[in-house]
Amino acid sequence: MSESIYLFTNGAVKRKDNTIFFELEDGTKKFIPIENTRELHIFGEVSLNKDLLEYLSRKEIIIHFYNYYRYYVGSFYPKEHYNAGYMTVQQAVHYIDDQKRLVLARKFVQGAHLNIRKVLSYYFHRGVNLDFTIQKIDQLAMLIQEQPNIEKLMAIEGNIRDAYYSCFDQITQNDDFIFVSRSKRPPENRINALISFGNSMLYTIVLSEIYKTHLDPRIGFLHTSNFRRFSLNLDVAEIFKPIIVDRIIFGLLNKQMIQKNDFDDHLNGLYLKESGRKLFIQKLEERLKTTILHHKVGRETSYRRLIRMELYKIEKHLLGEEEYVPFVLEW
Repeated sequence: MSESIYLFTNGAVKRKDNTIFFELEDGTKKFIPIENTRELHIFGEVSLNKDLLEYLSRKEIIIHFYNYYRYYVGSFYPKEHYNAGYMTVQQAVHYIDDQKRLVLARKFVQGAHLNIRKVLSYYFHRGVNLDFTIQKIDQLAMLIQEQPNIEKLMAIEGNIRDAYYSCFDQITQNDDFIFVSRSKRPPENRINALISFGNSMLYTIVLSEIYKTHLDPRIGFLHTSNFRRFSLNLDVAEIFKPIIVDRIIFGLLNKQMIQKNDFDDHLNGLYLKESGRKLFIQKLEERLKTTILHHKVGRETSYRRLIRMELYKIEKHLLGEEEYVPFVLEW
C-alpha cells in the first residue's frame, strides 16, 4: 500500500541509484521506500536537485511544499501521465458554458451541505442542542437550486458555512478553543488555525488523487479557474471537509489530545507547532485509511478511495455517461 511521507525537519532529499533518502543536517540518513510512496509533504527547509526531481517524475511521485507558517505554497506535479485531451476539452466546455458549470457547482455545494448536516446530526444525537442550526442550514440549502450564477451560489455556501461554524463551540465546549468567527490568513485563534491547517492538507490530498485520473486540476467549477494554479481540488474538498477535517478537529478537542501549548503566536496569528502538526497528520492518515461500507459498490471503502471515486464520477458526468451525484456519508 502506498504511503504519504511527511518531512518536518531541515535537510536534503537525495537520490542514490534507485533509492532516495532524507539526509538531516547532522548527516543522519533516513531512506524512503520509493516503491511504496505516493507523495512527499515538505514542511522544513529541504533542498532537492534536478536529478532527484526527474527520478520522482518517472516514479509519478508528487511533492507538496508548505511555507514557514505551514500554508500550502505549491506542488511539484509530474508530467500529467493520465491526462487526455478529450477530457480536458470537456472540462473546458463545462466551465465555459454557464449552465453546465452551474449544474456542477450546485452539486458541490449540495454535497457540502448534506455532509455538514450529517456531522451536526451526529452530535445532535449525542446530546448537543443543534436543532436551530440544522434548521437554518436546511433553509439555506433550499435556495441552492434557485441561484442563477456562481457568485450568488458561493454566497449561499458561505452562509451555510457561517451557520455551521457558529455551533463549533457547542460541539467542542473548550474555553481554550473559542471559535468567534472564521479567519484565515492569518488565523486569529487556535480553532481557526486547526481548520486552516486541516483544509490545506485536504486540498493537497485531493490534488494527489486528481493526478491519478484523467482530470485537469486547473479547471474547477465552483471555484473560479483564474490565476490560481489549481481549483478542481478545492471544489471536491468542499464535500469532504466536514467528514474528514472537522471530525478530526472535534475528536482532538473533545478528547483533549491537543492543547493550547501546541500553538505559536506569529504576526498576530496563531499557528500549529510541530507537535500539533504531527498529531493532526497522524489522525488525518488514520481517517483516510478508515473504511466504511459503501452500499453502492457493496464493500468496505477507505476515505481516500472515496475521494478517487468522486473524481471518477465527475469524469462520467463530463463525458455525459452518468449525472454526477456527490458523496454523502450514510451514517
